[in-house]
Amino acid sequence: MKKQWYRTGVAVLGGTLLLGSLTACVPLVLGGGAVTTAMVATDRRTSGMIVEDERIEQKAAAKIREILPEGSRASVTSFNRTAMITGEVRTAAQKEALERAVASVENVRRVVNEVQVVPFVSSLSQRSKDAFITSKVKASFLDAKDLQANTIKVVTEQNVVYLMGIVTPRESKRAAEIARGVNGVSKVVRVFETISEDDLANYKAREEALEKQGTAAPAVQAAEPVVEITPVK
Repeated sequence: MKKQWYRTGVAVLGGTLLLGSLTACVPLVLGGGAVTTAMVATDRRTSGMIVEDERIEQKAAAKIREILPEGSRASVTSFNRTAMITGEVRTAAQKEALERAVASVENVRRVVNEVQVVPFVSSLSQRSKDAFITSKVKASFLDAKDLQANTIKVVTEQNVVYLMGIVTPRESKRAAEIARGVNGVSKVVRVFETISEDDLANYKAREEALEKQGTAAPAVQAAEPVVEITPVK
């Protein structure tokens, strides 16, 4: 899941004692049963990989808390050990520092840094709009009869929709088409790992078999994530 942190100065908080404090959404805890059996069954990652992605997000949270500057915010979403960073900071140096911090997390194999350098972070109303767009995109995926919605993670930042998952080329194109058709979306960024239709049938079973054997390399290698941008015309 996506986790988000803010570091806010006293001027924004009206002089309260929360100077330099961090707030974060409460993560879904796999051990607590928040992730259902149905969700695991439809996710193309193995249960072990789902747990690993959660650990990556938690470890990234700790590192980001140490360096996140005031007046900035950042989120990390991990899928199949690809960690995507989104958010807003004041300088390019701060953006690079976030990338180095996340890249240093154990078992992260790739970092996609989509943090924006801006003079001011987006408003609460914009973030609420982003959350609404995310919900609409997810609902649209569920309505689609030719797409497995639970295989795709959706993150929205400033009207830009980011998609992560293990998909076929057809699913990648279809997901982008659906997302770009949602009202309020300015563009769609795909951070997908692609796999052929033939390999898809046995992909998860092979991954689970290797996981039981303690083998790290996948039997069927999905293509490395490629960032593809689809503008909304």
